[in-house]
Amino acid sequence: MDGVAACPYPSHPPPVRVSLVTLGEHDCPYLPGRRAMSRALWVSGAMEAGVYHRFMDAAFRRSGRLLYQPICAGCRACMQIRVPVETFEPSKSQRRCWRKNQDLSVEVGEPEATAEKFDLYRRYQEQWHGKPGEAGEGEDWGSFVEFLYDSPVQTVEFAYRDEAAKLIGVGICDVSEASLSSVYFYHDPVEARRGLGTFSVLYEIARAGKINVPYYYLGYWVAGCAAMEYKAGYRPCEMLHADGVWRPEDETIGGETGPAV
Repeated sequence: MDGVAACPYPSHPPPVRVSLVTLGEHDCPYLPGRRAMSRALWVSGAMEAGVYHRFMDAAFRRSGRLLYQPICAGCRACMQIRVPVETFEPSKSQRRCWRKNQDLSVEVGEPEATAEKFDLYRRYQEQWHGKPGEAGEGEDWGSFVEFLYDSPVQTVEFAYRDEAAKLIGVGICDVSEASLSSVYFYHDPVEARRGLGTFSVLYEIARAGKINVPYYYLGYWVAGCAAMEYKAGYRPCEMLHADGVWRPEDETIGGETGPAV
């Protein structure tokens, strides 16, 4: 497999024989002062949902058509985290958030990029993450579509609207028989009091239960990264260790999460 020999630290092998490319080193987005590296696969056609689920169980995630896996030297802090849907028990604060948002309607269907969603996404990036709009609106639109709406796997979209039918949140998830995987969620910063990020996770977990999907995947959890701490608050949850074994959250946080730089 191309690029594998250059990997500075052993990682989970991909579930099928593919060529992987090692991407350039960059500043770690999760842990200050560290350098990060990934290896990746570009999926030009369609990928069967069950195959992508196996990639997630090998510590891969996706961004658009790019499947990537962290291979940082001496570090395995990025750990896949998932919630067993059948045993999930919301906390008191999560139940309060659920009740607070019962006035919302949720449209579930095929992902579709629209001007309405694009406007919400831009406001979310600019006001919530402090990222100003880039050079040209057309270029931004292309990046928006490529990032969220050009998917090589089976994907579903959740559109959250208030009583006036105003769009206030959008969630993108990948779905297979074994998993519902959160890809991204963006929302109206003006509605911060609602806790829409929490509500979207609760709604998606509930949706997984309705369609008999056993696991809900939240992406990576990173020990020491404050922005990732909330993910371990959906309990019980499990984390994928460097030996390829899923273990309960209490065993992960209470013990070693992998070698550190």
